[in-house]
Amino acid sequence: MTDDLEAAVLRLLAQRAPGATICPSEVARDVGPAEGWRELMGPVREAAGRLVERGEVEVTQGGEVVDVATARGPVRIRRKQD
Repeated sequence: MTDDLEAAVLRLLAQRAPGATICPSEVARDVGPAEGWRELMGPVREAAGRLVERGEVEVTQGGEVVDVATARGPVRIRRKQD
């Protein structure tokens, strides 16, 4: 499932314009069941954290880059900005 979540993040971002963001819930809904996708929210945030460590994405909150491990509340994921 870990690889599926990371792949889903990258796939959904590839469908967006450069600089556009996705919500972790979009990933959870894409990969998870129609009912119960909310259970994937933590794992999606963890997958985003791994992608951050690899330099592939950034996690933002209010437009500012944040550490997904310590961010509280809603976050967004975008491709790494050069």
